Amino acid sequence: MSFLARANKKGVRAGAVVVASATAVAATAWGVAVLVGPGGSAASQQNVARPGGDDGRPGQQLRKIPEGIAHASESGGDAVNITIDDGPDPRWTPKVLDVLRRHDVKATFCMVGPQAKAHPDLVKKVVAAGHRLCDHTMNHDTAMDKKPVAYQEAQILEAKKLIEEAAGGAKVEYYRAPGGAFTPDSRRIAAAHGMRPLGWNVDTKDFDKPGTAAIVNAVKREIGNGPTVLFHDGGGNRAQTVDALDQVLTWLKEQGRPTGFPVRTAPEAPEAPETPGASDAGTASDAH
Repeated sequence: MSFLARANKKGVRAGAVVVASATAVAATAWGVAVLVGPGGSAASQQNVARPGGDDGRPGQQLRKIPEGIAHASESGGDAVNITIDDGPDPRWTPKVLDVLRRHDVKATFCMVGPQAKAHPDLVKKVVAAGHRLCDHTMNHDTAMDKKPVAYQEAQILEAKKLIEEAAGGAKVEYYRAPGGAFTPDSRRIAAAHGMRPLGWNVDTKDFDKPGTAAIVNAVKREIGNGPTVLFHDGGGNRAQTVDALDQVLTWLKEQGRPTGFPVRTAPEAPEAPETPGASDAGTASDAH
């Protein structure tokens, strides 16, 4: 600013206006870089912006991504968030996508970095169908909350890079800690890189293959805990998950419950008490 103060009033000031305008446009288009220092400490609390606004849609004002763990739905009211973890898987992800397509439901896919790299065609299909992407780390280490900050940072940011590369440009919009092993540092790192920490309220226990009926009943029994439901498309045979998801989506429609995406930046109303898998303390309920 001292340069502008010394500028010639007639000529340079007008030029400075042009430069300032161009700088503002550039900042809007490319965002503000967030520097993560040694040990993972953020040098800036500003969120990384991207072209067109916070979620890529033209004209939307940029907003900081909160570090708090999201559970609520963008659609509000009785809307339910369907989330799918541990893929993509070449056998089961297409079947899950088919169920979602038949019910005209959008979901959030929490992907493991190497799986995304191995199956970029599936990542692109998920994006093309209108679903959202979530970072589920590199190695699905459910004890990462007990590891150094540098390790947590690498697990999160390397996975984000692989998922976005596989997606062909689509952004990862959420971060879900394996086993609910969130820490203040991991939440801060995720938010600083444009990803909302994402919890869950209903653990279907589908990973353990308890039977289709048990998975469906878990949703019906626990949906009062909150709107975000956990399913899996990776980690083994997911036939029960596919069948249960079909039945759950039918039931939700009968109950008049719409589906939506988890909140990212909008202010949230007070939420239900924390449920297993939803706090910084972590849990073994998603240990698969």
